[in-house]
Amino acid sequence: MARLVTARREGMTASPGPRSAPALLRGLLQVARPKQWLKNVLVLAAPGAAGVLQHRHTALLAFGAFGLFCLAASGTYCINDTLDAAADRLHPVKRHRPVAAGIVSPLVAVTVGSAALAVAVALAWVMAGSHLALVIAIYAAVVTAYSVRLKHEPIIDLACVSSGFVLRGIAGGVATGIELTNWFLIVATFGSLLVVAGKRSAEHADLGESRAEIRRTLGTYPPTFLRSVRLIAASVLVTAYCQWAFGRAPALGSGHHPMWFELSILPFVLAVLHLELRFETGHGGAPEDLALGDRTLQVLGLLWATLFAIGIYA
Repeated sequence: MARLVTARREGMTASPGPRSAPALLRGLLQVARPKQWLKNVLVLAAPGAAGVLQHRHTALLAFGAFGLFCLAASGTYCINDTLDAAADRLHPVKRHRPVAAGIVSPLVAVTVGSAALAVAVALAWVMAGSHLALVIAIYAAVVTAYSVRLKHEPIIDLACVSSGFVLRGIAGGVATGIELTNWFLIVATFGSLLVVAGKRSAEHADLGESRAEIRRTLGTYPPTFLRSVRLIAASVLVTAYCQWAFGRAPALGSGHHPMWFELSILPFVLAVLHLELRFETGHGGAPEDLALGDRTLQVLGLLWATLFAIGIYA
């Protein structure tokens, strides 16, 4: 709480003066980070892999959970940007964030963020029951704890960010009543860890000697450690996906030829290798930019999704 009060004071000090309503609305939209809603597609992973998205009611629940996670994620970004305003002003890119730049006041950001989280939890309860509401509440609690303190704890910070991706996957299963397999959870967990470790590797390279001032844990992680984490995560991810893919056809019953699931392993592995190459060369600081701008990754992702979709829905 003390840190939140300090962040508010610092943000108000940096404020350039009165803000017009349109400028404030544009600032709030920027704080909401709609580009990062792409991460919430993971909510659709479990019902999509289970082959139930063609059912209208299930699809509505899945896409409703996707929308609620977008709302909750934007709420956490508002709170995070308020708490990180001082550190963001030292960052070459993040200093342009509306709270750090004084476009949106800390009071407004925290109020809007808290309201968004409360509405997301309440609507989740109404739409799909207490389990989905609990998943979103846990997500909000983990992200807030991360912003307040845990982001400064080595290893724990990697686990916190990774858990956000995993909770998205769990939310899709909970909202639609899909039982999540062990292999699905392992793929989600280690895929998330790979992306987060790659993000830290890129930040480590981009920020140079100032990395420890902007993010304390980056001063703790040697590049070789982050590389080891990525390799471990990639190894487990590929192994788990192979086990999952080979087990999909029997699980779905007759009429589903295992060939399509087996073929999907090839673009999946190539995509993991491509990601690792990008991380090793200092890219991946913004995973959403990789997903939206890397043509090779997009082609491999489309090929994988096509093969998997044929196996499930054809």
